[in-house]
Amino acid sequence: MLESLITSKTRLKLLIKFFVSASNQGHLRGLADEFQESTNAIRKELNQLSEAGYLEKSTDKNKIVYRANTKHSLFKPLQKLIHTYLGIDDVVEFILQKAGDIQEVSLVGNYAEGIDSGNIEVLIWGNNLNQAYLLQLADKVGKKLKKKIIVNFDEFVGHRIVLFDNNSKAYPVK
Repeated sequence: MLESLITSKTRLKLLIKFFVSASNQGHLRGLADEFQESTNAIRKELNQLSEAGYLEKSTDKNKIVYRANTKHSLFKPLQKLIHTYLGIDDVVEFILQKAGDIQEVSLVGNYAEGIDSGNIEVLIWGNNLNQAYLLQLADKVGKKLKKKIIVNFDEFVGHRIVLFDNNSKAYPVK
């Protein structure tokens, strides 16, 4: 779907990386290694996205670090587009319907790092969760999105993006 609109695969990878979560950041060589692309291809796209105002640049120890410009007027729509493309919105909606007393839903793993690996890892915390229902639902949503959804009910240590927090009733990620 989005590949036909954004024909540069490198640009699409960068948009996913930076707009899946506003906290994601990266520098030229790190992004080139992560995406297994040439530094020239990454540099070209970073420059174009920066000049258009979609990315902010800052310097950290002789490295130029890029992140999404959350003040840009199109930040929220682009983030929503990326979440829809990755299927994040569908996953959260389905989970919240009949799954028990959910306290938090978080995106973990590759997608939390902005990498579209085809596996969506979701962490669900709560009380009296209907785990069988959630696993069945993950399978159904995965087939719809043509991605594998991995549901984790255990504590997770590492980078995560909170998609829903019952305390704030906030979703999706802002």
